[in-house]
Amino acid sequence: MWKNISIIKVIIIITVIKVDIMKNTTISIANETKDALSKLGSKGETYDSIIKKLIKRFAWKKLDEEWNKIIANDDFIPLEEL
Repeated sequence: MWKNISIIKVIIIITVIKVDIMKNTTISIANETKDALSKLGSKGETYDSIIKKLIKRFAWKKLDEEWNKIIANDDFIPLEEL
């Protein structure tokens, strides 16, 4: 049965399922914040995409700060010493 389904049909099916699962919500932000988000994004990029990129960058920065804190406090143990 699955042999006869083209890759495009599979992609469409997966996309429909993904869209059905992903529910959107509305958040209230100041116009100033909306303008700042617009400046951070590229033409045609959604606010959702811009916010996801910012969250990802923040998560990496936070993790990097934690690593630097461990190294600065000599809490780091090299693999060779384990």
